[in-house]
This record gives sequence, structure tokens and C-alpha cells, in this order.
Amino acid sequence: MKKVLVTGVSGYVGLHAAVELLKNGYAVKGSVRNLSKTEQLTRAIRKEVKPNGNLEFCELNLLKDEGWMEAMQDCDYVLHIASPYVASEPKDENEIIKPAIEGTQRALEFAKNAGVKRVVLTSSMVAMFGDADKSLNIGQDTWTNPNAKNMSAYVKSKTLAEKSAWDFIETQKGDNKLELVVINPGPIWGPTLSDKLSGESMNIVKDMISGKMPMLAKVRINMSDVRDIASIHVKALENEKANGQRFVVATENPYSFKEMAQILKSNGNEKVSTLEGPNFLLKFMSKFNSDLKGMKPFIGNTYDADVSNTMNTFNWKPISFEKSILDTAQCVKALI
Repeated sequence: MKKVLVTGVSGYVGLHAAVELLKNGYAVKGSVRNLSKTEQLTRAIRKEVKPNGNLEFCELNLLKDEGWMEAMQDCDYVLHIASPYVASEPKDENEIIKPAIEGTQRALEFAKNAGVKRVVLTSSMVAMFGDADKSLNIGQDTWTNPNAKNMSAYVKSKTLAEKSAWDFIETQKGDNKLELVVINPGPIWGPTLSDKLSGESMNIVKDMISGKMPMLAKVRINMSDVRDIASIHVKALENEKANGQRFVVATENPYSFKEMAQILKSNGNEKVSTLEGPNFLLKFMSKFNSDLKGMKPFIGNTYDADVSNTMNTFNWKPISFEKSILDTAQCVKALI
């Protein structure tokens, strides 16, 4: 049985990926920052699939070498999902940029040294936004300019980490070349497998259905379902056509937060506001609100990604946006 190291297995995407791997006949080794989490993670996974002895855990830190070589030794593939995330802007952007880049480099270096065949890296559509100051059609060759005005630390971290991964692949030496596939999701929705309302998606939906979000940002973008993301990560492990490519895993069309609010409201969530805030007001408010500050470059724009290559390569069709949002809301209500 082939074994896959999943970094960041305790996260929103990581848990779904572990379940999808086990369902598809892979053994899973999940990395966590602290092994004290493993009992609750095992319980969460067992609700979805029986591991049958094919689930184990290891402790890894994105900023330290300890444990990485041992973790890789018996693995055939790696899903590098672990990456720092903060909803609001940190005082020092390197708090998330440094571990994002260094963690990616460690994953690739130790994977190559251990003879791993392929790494599937979780990036983001925010690494494909150009200068992020105007609407843009997104494809495999579009990149975010990390030096553009008002660029958030999170966007920089995802962009620079992915760029560092491709640089590593292009400059690697030796006969046994490590393969790389990159997954670029948009904003991620769908049910969590943990018993906690952690993560930006869960909190946004919670605030919307409770009426605590009076105004919505005017942004349109292809949206993603966490179940689709997990599925494509697993499909990308052994698909020969996928090597060396970036794949947007999201809806075929972009959606706005207003459309999301309308879906929630029309399905019995009466407290949801569908009011879009004026662009100038939201940009002004971003000077004083750290949550809005990260959104500033994107306000008023549409980012429309071409997902046809992903659909064709993996014979895949995205989960409908309505299902993603309603399933998220149902999950949030069950955990409130």
C-alpha cells in the first residue's frame, strides 16, 4: 500500500484530504505541530472512514529540520498542505511569510532526499492575481505581484511560497527528479470535519447567518468546496498529465458575497444582510480594520479563473456553489 505524508493534517483541508486518501486505498501519515491533537483527529477521521491501521501521525515544525527526514522515509508521496494563515494583518508580515516559504522548501528538500516521487502543494488563487488592483482573467500563467500596492501578508506568503516551490523544481539536480503539482483554490467553503468552528469560512458564514455582517465587500471570484479540493489533491498524486502544472480547483464561474448571502437568505436564514458596502467606504474602513485591510486590493474587482484544464485532466465537475454554501451553513448551525 502506498503511503502519503499529509502536512497540516489537522486543518480544514488536511482532514478532508486524509479521509479522501484512506477512502482511496492509501495509507496516511499526518503531520501536526503537537502530537497531543492526534486522538481528536483520529476520532474525526473515524466518523468518515475506518483507518484499519493505515493512519499514523508525526510532529513537524515548518521552521525546524527536526523530524522531516524520518517522516519522509517510508512515504511515496507528499501532500504539503500546512501553511500559516491569519485572518487579519500581522504587525510583522514575516510572521507568516517566513514559515510559508521555509516550510515549502523543507517539504521539497526532504521529499527529494527521501526518494519521494511527487509532492502536491496547496497554494491559492491569490497567487494568481496580478497586481490585484483590477479585474482579471486567471490562468495557469498568471501570477500575483507580491510587491504591488496594498498587498496583504497572506497573499505575499502564498505567492512567494509557490514561486519558491517552482524554483526548487526547476533548479534541482540529479537523476531522480522530484515531481510537483500545485493546487490553487479560491475561497474555501463546505463542512468541517472537526468539532470546532475554526477557520475564516466557518466564521464568515456564522456572522452572516447571525446578522453580524451588515455589509458585504464587492468582490467576485471563483469559489471552492473543501471536498473538491481534497479530491483533486488525491487525484493529482498519480495522474501522469498533472505533473508540472497548476490547477485551479473552483467553480466554473465567479460568485460574489452578495450572491452567497442571497442563497443563505432564500433558504431560511432571515438575519442575513445582502447589502454591499460602497467600495470607497470599505477601502476607507480598511485603514482602521485589520480584517478589511487584507481585502483592500480586491474590493470592487472580479477574478475569473479558467478551470477547464482541471475538469479535463481529472474528469471532474465542481460541486455547485449553492450546495457548498448551504452545507457550510448546516455545519455551522450544528456546531453553534
